[in-house]
Amino acid sequence: MTIEDVKRQKLIRAARVSVYSNSFLVISKLTVGLIISSISVISEAIHSATDLLAAIIAKYSVGKSTKPPDGTHKFGHGKFESFSSAVEALLILLAAGIIIYGSITRLISPLEIEIIEAGIAVMAFGAILNFFVSRYLMRVAKEYESLALEADALHLRTDVWTSIGVLIGLVAVRITGIYQLDPVIAILIAGLIIFAAVRLSRRSAYELLDRSLSQEEEMLVNRCIWRIAGDMVSYHQLRTRRAGRERFIDFHLVVPKNLPVERAHSMCDEIEKALSGILPGANTTIHVEPCDGECESCKTAEKCKDAS
Repeated sequence: MTIEDVKRQKLIRAARVSVYSNSFLVISKLTVGLIISSISVISEAIHSATDLLAAIIAKYSVGKSTKPPDGTHKFGHGKFESFSSAVEALLILLAAGIIIYGSITRLISPLEIEIIEAGIAVMAFGAILNFFVSRYLMRVAKEYESLALEADALHLRTDVWTSIGVLIGLVAVRITGIYQLDPVIAILIAGLIIFAAVRLSRRSAYELLDRSLSQEEEMLVNRCIWRIAGDMVSYHQLRTRRAGRERFIDFHLVVPKNLPVERAHSMCDEIEKALSGILPGANTTIHVEPCDGECESCKTAEKCKDAS
């Protein structure tokens, strides 16, 4: 079994854990919410339902994105994760709209909440379960740079705080008897969901629109090139982008015009290997071109003569 096969299995296993945990929470929260007539608990069930759908999408996209390049996807399948994250963001916004609509209706016509203790218990259990699952997903996502899994982990992390918020609200309703607190809390949950969706959609858009790598990563690229061949060459037209876990780097490498082809090729191989070491998943394309010969005043002029 190759290293890539091991990575793929770990990513898919993590996605399955998220599917199973979210399935359980949707059923438990929805059942309790309907029994006790709590819109905040029902809104949490809807929130978990979006997490479940996101987990299913993440599982599919992870499976697709980890496949090697083929005849129709010669740059790989990394953008499956970016696209799935954008879809997840839209689903989250839809869920937020449903929650807000139901909450406003409940504010206008408040209902008494029965068996509040059951709602408190299911919220506490949901917060604890999502805390541990989100930590696990985030660890795997960071290790293998999976945007889809990271998005799923962020959803669950948001779910932890919203569950705690609902729990506190139910306790407040139990103490005060003010049932309008229930839909107010649900609206606050919707606000947090919208914030998470905007953040996720922005990151997905960056990758779908081929935004350059971060300044920190491009600085690593620059340092790597100069460290290996800085006293011999120059470079220009550096372009970078990212698709899922894959990073794409290409640039023009200007070498002494008399440098042997074999030596130039060896230098490119060394640069590519070094970039893959500091930026996992880096796919580097280097276009080698000779200098224009007008280097009498250049500090590397002696290097050019030595390469003759």
